[in-house]
This record gives sequence, C-alpha cells and structure tokens, in this order.
Amino acid sequence: MKKVLSVVICAALVLSGCGTMSNTAKGGAIGGGSGAAVGAGVGALIGKDGKGAAIGAAIGTAVGAGVGVLIGNRMDKKAAELAEQLENANVEVVTDANDLKAVKVTFESGILFKTSSFALSDASKAQLEKFAKDIADMPDTDLTILGHTDNTGTPEYNEKLSVDRAESVATYLNKNCGIDKNRMTIEGRSFREPVADNSTVEGRLQNRRVEIYLTANEKMIQDAENGKLN
Repeated sequence: MKKVLSVVICAALVLSGCGTMSNTAKGGAIGGGSGAAVGAGVGALIGKDGKGAAIGAAIGTAVGAGVGVLIGNRMDKKAAELAEQLENANVEVVTDANDLKAVKVTFESGILFKTSSFALSDASKAQLEKFAKDIADMPDTDLTILGHTDNTGTPEYNEKLSVDRAESVATYLNKNCGIDKNRMTIEGRSFREPVADNSTVEGRLQNRRVEIYLTANEKMIQDAENGKLN
C-alpha cells in the first residue's frame, strides 16, 4: 500500500486556493495560455510506468484550453457534492503546480485519531465510507493521501506517525470501501506543514490532520482531450 511520492510529485501537490474566479474560467485561461509546457507538467504529475509524460505533452500541445475547462467543471461539481455530504471535513477546489484543478478534502483529527494513535475511530470510518461512496462516479481520478502531526515528540516519531495515519486511511479505503490501492499514493508530512499555532492546544488539534487530494488521472485527461468528459 505504501507508495511514497517523488520530489517532483510532492512539489506538484503544493496547492493553492482558487480565490473568487470560477474553476471553469481559470481552466480556460490556464489552458489557453500554457500549451505544451502545461502538458509536459501534467505528464510528470500523473505519469505511471513512464506513460504519463508523452500523454501530457500531447495534451498540452493539442487542446490545453479545452482540457482545463472540462476538468475544471468536473472538479467544481464534485467539490460541491462532497462539501454538502461530508461532515467534519473541509472541502476545497485547489490548483496544482500544473494548473489543473483538483479537490482537497481535509479530515479533522478529532474524528480520525486519538492522540499519538493511527487507529481509525468509528466516526472516521463512517466518514471515509461516505467519501468513497461519493467519489464512486469518478474512477478516472487518483488519490494522494497526506498525513500530518503536531510538533509533540521527536521528528522521527512524528514522521512515522504521519505515514502510519495516511496509510491507515488508504488501507481502509482499499479494504473496506473498494478503492483500488493502485489509485492511491501516501506520504507523511510530520509537522513540517502546520496550519495553526503548535504552541496552543487548539492549534495542535488542527495540525493533526489527514488530507486527501483527488486529481485527474490519465483517462480523465484523455477523455477531456477527446471532448468526452461530462
């Protein structure tokens, strides 16, 4: 199950919010202005077994604008559905380093794990089952699962704990929810990317979290290129 991201893919998943511009509009502007450079980047992000780079380059050269718009529409719609369905989770539409759209779901630590534990709670299992059901109509996506901790304990301890937490989520999604493990990539981020102040109890609680990124895979991009993505 454990498949650690390369440096290139990690950098591609440093994501930013979309602001006030709609996902569709941004997709069109990005695709129209980027061309082959974006396509090659997409290939690096989605590439598996050496197949992604050539596909990405071809897409960027041919129909970058159309791909951006269609994938943008799809991700906007799914983010809205997930935001409505999931409790105790924050759902965002984000932009990856290749300027393609993705959905980021952040599950609160309080429903996932007890302190210093990577055993899933009953509440978190229910949320993950609902999440898996809600993305059942998107088999043409990949999932990147990132585990985070607060800064309590040693860096070595937190590194392992963050990986174990991400792997717990991935394992449950695979064995109990039917999501193919080959679609999932996991990584532990320890306490390197805090979202709140680790000097407070409330801040440490926010920093103990798991993020799932839903990104277009090769099939979605090919379908967008061919105008078949609804």
